[in-house]
Amino acid sequence: MHLARSLLLKATISSYRDEANETIQHILLTNGDTIVGLTNIGCTITAIYTSGRDNIKKNIVAGFDNLELYKVNKHYFGCVVGRYANRIANGTFMLGSERYQVSVNDRPNHLHGGWKGFSHKIWKLEEVIENGQECGVVFSYYSADGEEGYPGNLSVSVKYVLDKNNRLGIFYKAVTDKSTPINLTNHSYFNLTGFEVPTVLEHYLQVNAEQYTKKSANNTSDGNIATVADTALDFRTSRQIGHGIANFPKDMGYDHNLILNQPETKGLIKAAVLHEVASGRVLTVYTDRPAIQVYTANYWDGSMKGGQGQFYQQHGGVALETHAYPDSVNHAHFPNTILHPGEEYNAATVFEFGVAG
Repeated sequence: MHLARSLLLKATISSYRDEANETIQHILLTNGDTIVGLTNIGCTITAIYTSGRDNIKKNIVAGFDNLELYKVNKHYFGCVVGRYANRIANGTFMLGSERYQVSVNDRPNHLHGGWKGFSHKIWKLEEVIENGQECGVVFSYYSADGEEGYPGNLSVSVKYVLDKNNRLGIFYKAVTDKSTPINLTNHSYFNLTGFEVPTVLEHYLQVNAEQYTKKSANNTSDGNIATVADTALDFRTSRQIGHGIANFPKDMGYDHNLILNQPETKGLIKAAVLHEVASGRVLTVYTDRPAIQVYTANYWDGSMKGGQGQFYQQHGGVALETHAYPDSVNHAHFPNTILHPGEEYNAATVFEFGVAG
Protein backbone atom coordinates (compact mmCIF):
# COMPACT_ATOMS: atom_id res chain seq x y z
CA MET A 1 0.00 0.00 0.00
CA HIS A 2 1.45 3.38 -0.98
CA LEU A 3 0.78 5.96 1.71
CA ALA A 4 1.16 9.20 -0.16
CA ARG A 5 -1.83 11.11 1.24
CA SER A 6 -0.80 13.48 4.01
CA LEU A 7 -4.22 13.19 5.67
CA LEU A 8 -3.28 9.65 6.73
CA LEU A 9 -0.41 10.91 8.91
CA LYS A 10 -1.91 11.79 12.27
CA ALA A 11 -0.89 12.15 15.93
CA THR A 12 -3.78 11.78 18.40
CA ILE A 13 -3.26 12.67 22.06
CA SER A 14 -5.30 11.82 25.14
CA SER A 15 -4.38 12.67 28.73
CA TYR A 16 -5.41 12.44 32.38
CA ARG A 17 -4.13 13.49 35.79
CA ASP A 18 -2.78 10.75 38.03
CA GLU A 19 -2.88 10.59 41.83
CA ALA A 20 0.28 12.71 42.05
CA ASN A 21 -1.36 15.34 39.80
CA GLU A 22 1.04 14.51 36.99
CA THR A 23 -0.25 14.78 33.43
CA ILE A 24 -0.12 11.33 31.84
CA GLN A 25 -0.36 11.25 28.07
CA HIS A 26 -1.10 8.57 25.51
CA ILE A 27 -0.31 9.27 21.86
CA LEU A 28 -1.31 7.33 18.77
CA LEU A 29 0.69 7.86 15.57
CA THR A 30 -0.86 6.49 12.40
CA ASN A 31 -0.03 6.60 8.71
CA GLY A 32 -3.09 4.63 7.58
CA ASP A 33 -1.19 1.35 7.78
CA THR A 34 1.00 1.24 10.90
CA ILE A 35 -0.19 2.44 14.32
CA VAL A 36 2.28 3.35 17.07
CA GLY A 37 1.26 3.93 20.69
CA LEU A 38 3.40 6.11 22.97
CA THR A 39 3.25 7.45 26.52
CA ASN A 40 5.21 10.11 28.37
CA ILE A 41 5.77 7.63 31.22
CA GLY A 42 9.33 6.57 30.50
CA CYS A 43 9.14 8.01 26.95
CA THR A 44 7.71 4.62 26.04
CA ILE A 45 6.47 2.78 22.96
CA THR A 46 3.31 1.07 24.23
CA ALA A 47 2.20 -0.64 21.02
CA ILE A 48 3.08 -1.10 17.35
CA TYR A 49 0.33 -2.49 15.12
CA THR A 50 1.55 -3.77 11.76
CA SER A 51 -0.02 -5.95 9.09
CA GLY A 52 1.17 -9.38 8.09
CA ARG A 53 0.75 -11.17 4.79
CA ASP A 54 -2.96 -11.57 5.61
CA ASN A 55 -3.37 -7.77 6.05
CA ILE A 56 -4.48 -8.27 9.66
CA LYS A 57 -2.88 -5.85 12.12
CA LYS A 58 -1.23 -7.24 15.26
CA ASN A 59 0.53 -5.48 18.13
CA ILE A 60 4.11 -6.74 17.83
CA VAL A 61 5.67 -5.21 20.97
CA ALA A 62 5.35 -6.10 24.63
CA GLY A 63 3.35 -3.68 26.74
CA PHE A 64 0.42 -3.07 29.07
CA ASP A 65 -3.20 -2.02 28.59
CA ASN A 66 -3.06 0.08 31.77
CA LEU A 67 -0.67 3.05 31.49
CA GLU A 68 -0.16 3.12 35.26
CA LEU A 69 1.74 -0.18 35.02
CA TYR A 70 4.50 1.60 33.11
CA LYS A 71 5.42 3.38 36.34
CA VAL A 72 6.75 0.05 37.62
CA ASN A 73 7.66 -1.73 34.36
CA LYS A 74 10.43 -3.88 35.82
CA HIS A 75 11.19 -5.47 32.44
CA TYR A 76 11.53 -2.08 30.70
CA PHE A 77 8.79 -2.66 28.11
CA GLY A 78 9.24 -0.13 25.31
CA CYS A 79 10.84 2.62 27.36
CA VAL A 80 13.89 4.84 26.91
CA VAL A 81 16.60 3.79 29.36
CA GLY A 82 19.33 6.11 30.65
CA ARG A 83 21.43 7.94 31.54
CA TYR A 84 23.35 4.80 30.72
CA ALA A 85 21.74 1.81 29.02
CA ASN A 86 23.04 -1.66 29.85
CA ARG A 87 25.52 -2.16 32.70
CA ILE A 88 28.27 -0.25 34.48
CA ALA A 89 30.46 -2.63 36.46
CA ASN A 90 30.07 -2.14 40.21
CA GLY A 91 28.26 1.13 39.47
CA THR A 92 31.49 3.09 39.47
CA PHE A 93 33.71 4.98 37.03
CA MET A 94 36.39 7.67 36.88
CA LEU A 95 36.01 11.06 35.22
CA GLY A 96 39.36 12.80 35.30
CA SER A 97 40.65 12.46 38.84
CA GLU A 98 37.23 11.97 40.42
CA ARG A 99 35.52 8.65 41.04
CA TYR A 100 31.73 8.49 40.84
CA GLN A 101 29.45 5.92 42.39
CA VAL A 102 26.07 5.48 40.76
CA SER A 103 23.27 3.34 42.07
CA VAL A 104 23.69 -0.44 42.12
CA ASN A 105 20.31 -1.86 41.13
CA ASP A 106 21.48 -5.09 39.47
CA ARG A 107 24.06 -6.35 41.93
CA PRO A 108 26.91 -5.85 41.63
CA ASN A 109 26.22 -3.53 38.69
CA HIS A 110 24.36 -0.43 37.66
CA LEU A 111 21.71 -1.27 35.04
CA HIS A 112 19.71 0.95 32.65
CA GLY A 113 20.07 4.17 34.64
CA GLY A 114 19.46 2.92 38.17
CA TRP A 115 16.53 2.43 40.49
CA LYS A 116 14.50 5.21 38.93
CA GLY A 117 16.17 6.03 35.65
CA PHE A 118 14.71 7.71 32.59
CA SER A 119 12.45 4.70 32.07
CA HIS A 120 10.50 5.59 35.20
CA LYS A 121 10.26 9.37 34.81
CA ILE A 122 7.35 11.44 33.54
CA TRP A 123 8.60 13.15 30.39
CA LYS A 124 7.28 16.45 29.00
CA LEU A 125 5.53 16.52 25.64
CA GLU A 126 7.31 19.37 23.82
CA GLU A 127 6.07 19.15 20.24
CA VAL A 128 3.58 17.42 17.99
CA ILE A 129 4.61 16.80 14.37
CA GLU A 130 2.12 16.39 11.52
CA ASN A 131 2.98 16.97 7.89
CA GLY A 132 2.78 15.26 4.56
CA GLN A 133 5.81 13.09 5.23
CA GLU A 134 5.61 12.06 8.89
CA CYS A 135 3.81 12.38 12.18
CA GLY A 136 5.36 12.27 15.62
CA VAL A 137 6.14 13.85 18.95
CA VAL A 138 9.10 15.21 20.88
CA PHE A 139 9.50 14.39 24.57
CA SER A 140 11.98 16.03 26.94
CA TYR A 141 13.39 15.30 30.37
CA TYR A 142 15.68 17.30 32.67
CA SER A 143 17.98 15.11 34.75
CA ALA A 144 19.40 17.05 37.69
CA ASP A 145 23.01 16.90 38.82
CA GLY A 146 23.41 13.94 41.20
CA GLU A 147 20.39 11.97 39.98
CA GLU A 148 21.19 8.27 40.57
CA GLY A 149 24.75 9.48 41.30
CA TYR A 150 25.51 10.94 37.86
CA PRO A 151 27.30 14.29 37.55
CA GLY A 152 25.89 17.25 35.64
CA ASN A 153 22.52 18.70 34.78
CA LEU A 154 21.49 16.87 31.63
CA SER A 155 18.75 18.03 29.27
CA VAL A 156 17.45 15.24 27.01
CA SER A 157 14.97 15.11 24.14
CA VAL A 158 13.63 12.15 22.19
CA LYS A 159 11.74 12.49 18.91
CA TYR A 160 9.52 9.69 17.63
CA VAL A 161 8.41 10.03 14.01
CA LEU A 162 6.38 7.62 11.88
CA ASP A 163 6.70 8.21 8.15
CA LYS A 164 4.52 7.20 5.20
CA ASN A 165 6.84 4.28 4.40
CA ASN A 166 6.28 2.46 7.72
CA ARG A 167 9.50 3.62 9.35
CA LEU A 168 9.52 4.64 13.00
CA GLY A 169 12.47 6.90 13.72
CA ILE A 170 13.84 7.53 17.21
CA PHE A 171 16.16 10.53 17.50
CA TYR A 172 17.96 11.36 20.74
CA LYS A 173 19.61 14.64 21.77
CA ALA A 174 21.24 15.78 25.02
CA VAL A 175 23.41 18.55 26.46
CA THR A 176 25.09 18.81 29.85
CA ASP A 177 26.77 21.41 32.06
CA LYS A 178 29.28 18.90 33.48
CA SER A 179 31.03 15.93 31.89
CA THR A 180 28.85 12.83 32.28
CA PRO A 181 28.33 9.38 30.75
CA ILE A 182 25.36 9.01 28.40
CA ASN A 183 24.14 5.99 26.46
CA LEU A 184 20.46 5.97 25.49
CA THR A 185 18.35 3.27 23.85
CA ASN A 186 14.79 2.11 23.40
CA HIS A 187 13.96 -1.18 25.11
CA SER A 188 11.07 -2.55 23.03
CA TYR A 189 10.58 -6.32 22.86
CA PHE A 190 9.34 -7.69 19.54
CA ASN A 191 7.28 -10.74 18.74
CA LEU A 192 6.23 -10.50 15.11
CA THR A 193 3.31 -12.92 15.57
CA GLY A 194 1.68 -10.40 17.91
CA PHE A 195 2.47 -12.86 20.72
CA GLU A 196 0.07 -15.42 19.27
CA VAL A 197 3.08 -17.75 19.22
CA PRO A 198 4.38 -17.55 22.79
CA THR A 199 8.12 -17.48 21.96
CA VAL A 200 10.38 -15.98 19.30
CA LEU A 201 12.52 -19.10 19.01
CA GLU A 202 11.36 -19.67 15.43
CA HIS A 203 11.92 -16.04 14.38
CA TYR A 204 14.84 -15.57 12.02
CA LEU A 205 17.44 -12.98 13.03
CA GLN A 206 20.34 -11.54 11.07
CA VAL A 207 22.78 -9.08 12.66
CA ASN A 208 25.56 -7.27 10.79
CA ALA A 209 28.18 -8.00 13.41
CA GLU A 210 31.43 -9.92 13.19
CA GLN A 211 32.50 -9.29 16.80
CA TYR A 212 31.06 -9.07 20.29
CA THR A 213 32.16 -7.80 23.70
CA LYS A 214 33.01 -10.65 26.03
CA LYS A 215 31.44 -10.72 29.47
CA SER A 216 32.86 -11.05 32.96
CA ALA A 217 31.52 -13.42 35.60
CA ASN A 218 29.43 -10.47 36.81
CA ASN A 219 27.65 -10.10 33.45
CA THR A 220 29.28 -6.95 32.14
CA SER A 221 32.08 -6.25 29.68
CA ASP A 222 35.48 -7.64 30.66
CA GLY A 223 37.19 -5.38 28.12
CA ASN A 224 37.88 -8.08 25.55
CA ILE A 225 36.49 -8.26 22.02
CA ALA A 226 36.07 -11.58 20.23
CA THR A 227 34.84 -12.88 16.89
CA VAL A 228 31.36 -14.35 16.57
CA ALA A 229 32.69 -17.01 14.19
CA ASP A 230 32.12 -20.57 15.45
CA THR A 231 29.95 -19.32 18.32
CA ALA A 232 26.20 -19.25 18.95
CA LEU A 233 26.44 -15.45 18.54
CA ASP A 234 27.06 -15.74 14.82
CA PHE A 235 24.01 -14.11 13.22
CA ARG A 236 25.88 -12.88 10.16
CA THR A 237 23.49 -14.95 8.09
CA SER A 238 19.83 -15.20 9.05
CA ARG A 239 18.99 -18.09 11.36
CA GLN A 240 16.41 -19.03 13.93
CA ILE A 241 16.84 -17.49 17.37
CA GLY A 242 16.19 -20.87 19.00
CA HIS A 243 19.24 -22.36 17.30
CA GLY A 244 22.03 -21.92 19.83
CA ILE A 245 20.05 -20.25 22.61
CA ALA A 246 20.74 -23.18 24.94
CA ASN A 247 24.47 -22.42 24.74
CA PHE A 248 24.04 -19.76 27.41
CA PRO A 249 22.54 -21.50 30.46
CA LYS A 250 23.81 -18.87 32.91
CA ASP A 251 22.08 -16.10 30.97
CA MET A 252 19.09 -18.38 30.25
CA GLY A 253 19.22 -17.18 26.65
CA TYR A 254 20.75 -14.39 24.64
CA ASP A 255 21.86 -11.28 26.52
CA HIS A 256 24.88 -10.22 24.49
CA ASN A 257 26.36 -7.09 22.95
CA LEU A 258 27.23 -7.49 19.28
CA ILE A 259 29.57 -4.94 17.67
CA LEU A 260 28.10 -3.66 14.43
CA ASN A 261 30.21 -3.58 11.29
CA GLN A 262 31.02 0.08 10.71
CA PRO A 263 31.42 1.49 7.20
CA GLU A 264 33.81 4.35 6.55
CA THR A 265 30.93 6.77 6.01
CA LYS A 266 28.96 8.01 9.00
CA GLY A 267 25.21 7.72 9.36
CA LEU A 268 22.57 5.04 9.65
CA ILE A 269 23.57 1.47 8.87
CA LYS A 270 21.47 -1.67 8.60
CA ALA A 271 22.04 -3.33 11.96
CA ALA A 272 19.60 -6.24 12.07
CA VAL A 273 16.69 -7.95 10.34
CA LEU A 274 14.04 -9.93 12.23
CA HIS A 275 11.66 -12.12 10.21
CA GLU A 276 8.70 -14.32 11.16
CA VAL A 277 7.86 -16.72 8.35
CA ALA A 278 4.20 -17.56 8.98
CA SER A 279 2.99 -13.94 9.17
CA GLY A 280 5.60 -12.64 6.76
CA ARG A 281 6.34 -9.69 9.04
CA VAL A 282 9.82 -8.23 8.81
CA LEU A 283 11.48 -5.71 11.12
CA THR A 284 14.65 -4.02 9.85
CA VAL A 285 16.71 -2.01 12.33
CA TYR A 286 18.92 0.88 11.22
CA THR A 287 21.14 2.84 13.59
CA ASP A 288 24.18 5.06 13.95
CA ARG A 289 25.12 3.40 17.24
CA PRO A 290 28.20 1.10 17.39
CA ALA A 291 26.50 -1.95 18.91
CA ILE A 292 23.28 -3.84 19.51
CA GLN A 293 22.27 -5.87 22.55
CA VAL A 294 20.29 -8.98 21.66
CA TYR A 295 18.15 -9.94 24.66
CA THR A 296 15.55 -12.71 24.54
CA ALA A 297 13.34 -11.93 27.56
CA ASN A 298 15.07 -14.60 29.59
CA TYR A 299 13.30 -13.79 32.87
CA TRP A 300 9.71 -13.61 31.68
CA ASP A 301 7.87 -16.35 33.54
CA GLY A 302 4.25 -16.31 32.41
CA SER A 303 3.06 -14.14 35.29
CA MET A 304 2.66 -10.89 33.30
CA LYS A 305 -0.40 -10.33 31.14
CA GLY A 306 0.39 -8.08 28.20
CA GLY A 307 -1.68 -5.74 26.08
CA GLN A 308 -2.39 -8.56 23.61
CA GLY A 309 -4.22 -10.50 26.31
CA GLN A 310 -1.45 -13.11 26.49
CA PHE A 311 0.71 -14.01 29.47
CA TYR A 312 4.29 -13.35 28.45
CA GLN A 313 6.45 -16.47 28.48
CA GLN A 314 10.22 -16.90 28.72
CA HIS A 315 11.77 -16.00 25.33
CA GLY A 316 8.45 -14.46 24.34
CA GLY A 317 10.10 -11.42 22.77
CA VAL A 318 13.46 -10.17 21.59
CA ALA A 319 14.89 -6.74 22.40
CA LEU A 320 17.29 -5.26 19.86
CA GLU A 321 18.86 -2.46 21.89
CA THR A 322 21.02 -0.15 19.79
CA HIS A 323 23.59 1.64 21.92
CA ALA A 324 27.24 1.95 22.92
CA TYR A 325 29.23 -0.92 24.37
CA PRO A 326 28.30 -1.91 27.94
CA ASP A 327 30.60 -0.45 30.61
CA SER A 328 32.43 1.76 28.10
CA VAL A 329 33.16 4.22 30.89
CA ASN A 330 35.60 1.69 32.39
CA HIS A 331 37.36 0.64 29.17
CA ALA A 332 39.36 3.37 27.47
CA HIS A 333 39.67 1.41 24.21
CA PHE A 334 35.87 1.22 23.81
CA PRO A 335 34.09 4.02 21.88
CA ASN A 336 33.65 7.15 23.98
CA THR A 337 30.41 7.64 25.94
CA ILE A 338 31.34 10.81 27.85
CA LEU A 339 29.43 13.98 26.96
CA HIS A 340 31.18 17.25 27.80
CA PRO A 341 29.79 20.78 28.23
CA GLY A 342 29.50 22.52 24.88
CA GLU A 343 28.89 19.25 23.03
CA GLU A 344 25.59 17.74 21.89
CA TYR A 345 24.77 14.06 22.12
CA ASN A 346 22.99 12.81 19.02
CA ALA A 347 21.84 9.27 18.29
CA ALA A 348 19.35 7.73 15.90
CA THR A 349 17.62 4.39 15.37
CA VAL A 350 14.94 3.53 12.81
CA PHE A 351 12.57 0.55 12.92
CA GLU A 352 11.25 -0.30 9.46
CA PHE A 353 8.21 -2.57 9.18
CA GLY A 354 7.50 -4.69 6.14
CA VAL A 355 6.14 -7.99 4.82
CA ALA A 356 8.13 -10.65 2.99
CA GLY A 357 6.59 -11.87 -0.27
